[in-house]
Amino acid sequence: MRRLLFTLGLLFAVQGPGGCINDDDNPDDFDLEPLDRGPYFDISASQNVTALVGKSAILRCRVKNLGDRTVSWVRHRDIHLLTVGVDTYTSDQRFVASHFPRTEDWTLEVKYPQRRDSGIYECQISTTPPIGHSMHLSVVEPVTTVVGEPEMYINRGSTMNLTCVIRHSPEPPPAIYWTHNDDEINYDSPRGGVSVITEKGEITTSYLLVQRAQPADSGSYTCHPSNANEKTVTVHVLNGEHPAAMQHGGQLRIGNPPFVILLASLLAFLNHRH
Repeated sequence: MRRLLFTLGLLFAVQGPGGCINDDDNPDDFDLEPLDRGPYFDISASQNVTALVGKSAILRCRVKNLGDRTVSWVRHRDIHLLTVGVDTYTSDQRFVASHFPRTEDWTLEVKYPQRRDSGIYECQISTTPPIGHSMHLSVVEPVTTVVGEPEMYINRGSTMNLTCVIRHSPEPPPAIYWTHNDDEINYDSPRGGVSVITEKGEITTSYLLVQRAQPADSGSYTCHPSNANEKTVTVHVLNGEHPAAMQHGGQLRIGNPPFVILLASLLAFLNHRH
């Protein structure tokens, strides 16, 4: 009898009080997620967002172990409840929540965003008390400038350098093209000596270089970034007259980057040899 009781005691110790094998001491189970943890955010799937004015912005929220709780979006600026689940709770129909069944992702889309929509937005889970994860939306409007605008004066025979700068763009413009008197510039035209250099980054710069400028090169030049406003400068190619005008608003006061000057000189040398 004593041996039987000892055997039953060992069996109870291994199985646990519920009659199931107790493997709490199994080191392989230490990485398992506890089933009673409750809902929580996967913050690796969320990030701050920068969007262009007028182009939809998407905020993403990933929730684990949601269960029967709901996900809501709240705007911090005025503590305004925007959405609950996929239903919109604001009269501003630009705010739309989305969720695909059997996924953990909940998104808030802001259609046609304006700069006033910038700020903190919080994804909330309806626990008691509610828990939330915040992210920042920045709505920016790229700004295009042309150095020396609105008018530039240069001497005949010199190199014209028109410098277009695009700032506050969440990504570099995919394309930038130039026009002269509303006609797109053809860099392979018989005139020759016309080239463009573009440096893309947080600030994107496009340099239009025109070698041996002539009076026929005078006129309006417009820089057209594909994701920003265009900007125009009026160029006057002169025969050495009006030095005061050139000193006041012309190309003489532009600090050209050294590599642009070097390239312009190289292009002039190559064109002269041909």
